[in-house]
Amino acid sequence: MTSEPVYRQGWSPDDIAWDKFDRSKAEPWLVDAIKSAALVEYNAPDYVGYLKRVFPDPSFHPVIEQWGREESQHGLVLGRWAEMADPSFDLEDAFARFRAGYRPAHFDGSDETSVRGSKRGEMIARCVVESGTSSYYTAIKEATAEPVLQEIAGRIAADEYRHYKLFYETLQTQDEADLPLWRKIVIAVGRAAESDDDEIAFSRYCATVPASEVTARPYSRTACSRAVTTTTLRIYRRRHIEKLTRMIAKAIGADPQGWPVKLAGAGLWRMLTVRAGLIRATAAA
Repeated sequence: MTSEPVYRQGWSPDDIAWDKFDRSKAEPWLVDAIKSAALVEYNAPDYVGYLKRVFPDPSFHPVIEQWGREESQHGLVLGRWAEMADPSFDLEDAFARFRAGYRPAHFDGSDETSVRGSKRGEMIARCVVESGTSSYYTAIKEATAEPVLQEIAGRIAADEYRHYKLFYETLQTQDEADLPLWRKIVIAVGRAAESDDDEIAFSRYCATVPASEVTARPYSRTACSRAVTTTTLRIYRRRHIEKLTRMIAKAIGADPQGWPVKLAGAGLWRMLTVRAGLIRATAAA
């Protein structure tokens, strides 16, 4: 039995065995997913600025900055892998177009209030994001046969789980009054629903449509969201969704092993599979 490698914090792109890259095992549909993920991860500096305004305590800023550096590194290594898999892809070019077209108001504002309404709400939202990314890269690692992507996804999944723990622990230290469970659920569900927003859809567009084809192939949020959903369901398995649900449950103070959480995981998996089926049926019509 082969033991799984343990990926510790503090790695760099030089630690990756790039010489083991096998283009024949880089499936085009997965390459597109990696291109899109690279742009979202590479955009971390904007989130760093926002979080430093929401959490003005200078002692916490180095922690946020380190988180941002690690997220940016994820984008860099994913982008490098995508460029190897598809030499026509240019990370910096695609990222410039993505950043120019995706600028949420809270990135450029000066308001110190979280868009989630409180510091606790912000940390719950961050836990939701890190739950999703940890499960997503774990699923990618298990879905691909390309050895370098397996290593990259394994390293990123480990980082994202550490980030989840960081934000969960930060949530517990806030001196604000605790939020009622219903409010936590609203925040968590709301942040999860944002996986359909322009950040993910537009990153898919910029990652897969070259600048030379933008006029002929204008951005369609609906079409890009469908492509993201279809790809996601090719990557995920039910166990990944169930793990994601348990991590979110812990963040909102629910019992991760309780029957409501198990029911929620089953319901989420069912919703995703039904949605994917509808997309396939629409495409075939």
